[in-house]
Amino acid sequence: MYLAQIHVTYKPSILDPQGVAIKDAMHRLDFDTVTDVTQGKYFEVTLSADSAADAEAEIEAICDRLLANPNMEPTVMM
Repeated sequence: MYLAQIHVTYKPSILDPQGVAIKDAMHRLDFDTVTDVTQGKYFEVTLSADSAADAEAEIEAICDRLLANPNMEPTVMM
């Protein structure tokens, strides 16, 4: 069994309007030291595979086809 921890966020060149809204709300609440917020998604996927390489390949396919838009969102697997 393998556990993949997947973080999906926007690429630096993509505008993150939700992150901007969160940062603005923090400033309104007097958290003035906050300079940037990036909003994202987090997934934990447990799967059975014959090897770590097979598990990684399957998770990459799942990310590219379902969990993330590869044009806008890089994925980081742990």
